[in-house]
Amino acid sequence: MRVSVNYFFEDTAFRLKNKSIISAWVKSIIKSENKKAGMLCFIFCSDSYLHEINIKYLNRDTYTDVIAFDYSENEIVSGDIYISIERIEENAVKMKTTFLNELYRVMAHGTLHLSGYSDKTKSKKLIMTKKEDIHLKTIYQLMK
Repeated sequence: MRVSVNYFFEDTAFRLKNKSIISAWVKSIIKSENKKAGMLCFIFCSDSYLHEINIKYLNRDTYTDVIAFDYSENEIVSGDIYISIERIEENAVKMKTTFLNELYRVMAHGTLHLSGYSDKTKSKKLIMTKKEDIHLKTIYQLMK
């Protein structure tokens, strides 16, 4: 089994720093769910790029911050996580947080989706948010 966390950039000038630390962190999120990391791809993009994906593949004509395509099999977590950098910037302002905090939260959110979590109800969303908070603490510890 090949394990790897990959990063791609589409229609954005944004570039991710500290990739090796972030990759270890993403793998730790998956491990905390008693699963194993497979092939994961984070695709950072513009609002318009993600909007087109939302229309084409999910038939939703809305803007969003993250879309995860799950290719997991059994306990092996694999998939593509698309993240709109413009949405992250806007949401960081709305939530009165930093860009990086919002980015890491959404990366954790997408990883949790691939690990089997849903946010379709208030109670499920609350569970995900609590897990995101825990994983945010971990990324900042790793960055020290």
